[in-house]
Amino acid sequence: MHRLNLLLTWLGLPVYVWQGTAVRLRSERLLPPQDATAGRIDGTGEPVRLLVLGDSSAAGVGVTSVGHSLGGHLSRILNEKSNRPVIWRVAGFNSATSGQLRDHVVPNLARETWSHIALSIGTNDVKNFHTLPRFKREFGGLIYALKARFPEAVIFWSPVVDMRKVPALPEPMASLLEIRAQAFNRLAIRLCNERGARATDRLAEVDAGGFSRDGFHAGNDGYRVWAEHLAKHMLDVSSA
Repeated sequence: MHRLNLLLTWLGLPVYVWQGTAVRLRSERLLPPQDATAGRIDGTGEPVRLLVLGDSSAAGVGVTSVGHSLGGHLSRILNEKSNRPVIWRVAGFNSATSGQLRDHVVPNLARETWSHIALSIGTNDVKNFHTLPRFKREFGGLIYALKARFPEAVIFWSPVVDMRKVPALPEPMASLLEIRAQAFNRLAIRLCNERGARATDRLAEVDAGGFSRDGFHAGNDGYRVWAEHLAKHMLDVSSA
């Protein structure tokens, strides 16, 4: 049934293209923050070494400072909850897909010793109408590439949010994307389990107030809620 629903989304592709074009024309194109993409927060004990990697959400599109982005909030929360130093870096890229991260980003990242990697990827694979077999190759290959380059790191991936809750997306476009998001999330969770990454549960607390003015990317409050959600999973591993 799930695969049949996914197949039926292709019948809605003309509507998706028409509505998607309208959304792009009326939406404001926001840039990532222009301040520092790496830093350190002091604490005691062994540092948490955090890499936030992925798409425009990893880059912090939707806020004006990296401190208000996913990476900024996450580094502070990990520091506050653990009292450990946090060494962090943000490596996010607008419109990035799993395959682009695998092929063009991971091979060019310095061989740092990261303890935690927060991976924000999948939304563009969903909205670009990639097929499930393609996503399996590219997302699955991305996990392998990260595990090979950063063997000490624990990789955390959070599923694509409910697309029906994204203010910029009209119906039926939002529901078409949500069918795809559910299918991609199921596959990605399985790949994480098989290949040594950790998939969190899906972020449930998604409301219009958490989005930036473009209605698509998170704003300060949205990134903070997302970071709190991720931090709970990361701290469980760190304290184990």
